[in-house]
Amino acid sequence: MRVLLVGAGGVGGAITRIAARRPFFEAMVVADYDPDRAEAAVAALGGDARFTAEQVDAGDEAAVARLLQWHRCDVLLNATDPRFVMPLFRAARAAGATYLDMAMSLSRPHAERPYEECGVKLGDEQFTQAADWEREGLLALVGMGVEPGLSDVFARYAADELFDEIEEIGIRDGANLTVDGYDFAPSFSIWTTIEECLNPPVVYETGKGWFTTEPFSEPEVFDFPEGIGPVECVNVEHEEVLLVPRWVDARRVTFKYGLGREFVETLKTLHLLGLDRTDPVAVPGPDGPVKVSPRDVVAACLPDPAGLGERMHGKTCAGTWVRGVKDGEPREVYLYHVVDNQWSMAEYGSQAVVWQTAINPVVALELLATGAWSGAGVLGPEAFPARPFLDLLTDYGSPWGMREQ
Repeated sequence: MRVLLVGAGGVGGAITRIAARRPFFEAMVVADYDPDRAEAAVAALGGDARFTAEQVDAGDEAAVARLLQWHRCDVLLNATDPRFVMPLFRAARAAGATYLDMAMSLSRPHAERPYEECGVKLGDEQFTQAADWEREGLLALVGMGVEPGLSDVFARYAADELFDEIEEIGIRDGANLTVDGYDFAPSFSIWTTIEECLNPPVVYETGKGWFTTEPFSEPEVFDFPEGIGPVECVNVEHEEVLLVPRWVDARRVTFKYGLGREFVETLKTLHLLGLDRTDPVAVPGPDGPVKVSPRDVVAACLPDPAGLGERMHGKTCAGTWVRGVKDGEPREVYLYHVVDNQWSMAEYGSQAVVWQTAINPVVALELLATGAWSGAGVLGPEAFPARPFLDLLTDYGSPWGMREQ
């Protein structure tokens, strides 16, 4: 297997450190718009000849396709933010390569009823091309990070091995992470966090299908394992709600994020001031007006999440709560994966949130390389058997857990 990794930021850099310990691939080309960042990611691996650095604009489909062909890469792994999903998705297909991402094509709210009806849903642009990918015998494995990704694998595992009937699947994400020296320092890309938290959340129900609610709706306190404890979680737009019902039979699917009240209020303020907008606005510059995206300005003013590991303390938990029936009796479980920041920093030099995101696409790549996973079309993690993934995740030294509720 020869892999083109596009994006050498926090998650991309963690991917290279994890992959460097595994023998399943022949080469990994690390490409980024900033050539220094790609070079730094490769240099950190201590001379592993399988890794090389390149410069590429993720929005330039033709350039990405040429890079795939030049290096004879048969897989494109997208570690950029969601703005670049579609150009990279199309470039992979043009080059005849397998495609993996960790976030799907962007949504657009319904024009008249944004908090009741879906407009363009997450992943819609990719799924409209599913028949073409399948006809050409190509695979696009979408949403293969931690959430979405591992959370979807948990849903598949629950359906196959733990339940006869599933009433509800709820993804629940929480943490007790703190960052020394900052009053506000998100542990993941603020651009992506704003996108998913301020868009109308999507809920799925049998008979009703997909529908939307107000941002931060239906607050609940969820007790997270391994010492994290109770965290207030709210509805947030996320890919699992759009993916799980396509392959898993469940009467209701939700995603709730443990943001904390202070974080929620900060996001609401950004929205109130228009600082969540992505369309450029004109601001004064030394040589005249300059057009900038308010959201990009917010991101530039905050610390890079990938560089916060030394100041960060605590654990992060990604998991899937499932309620249903087994052998005629009600059952409720929480399948989860916890990463301690102190461990991920000591073992890999990556902070917990980006490392937890990064390990899952590497596990998926290895399953594709060995043939344990295979397919054609645009497929989510739920379309594949869960047990090989969970067993290999444990083999990577990062076991998962299950709690009977």
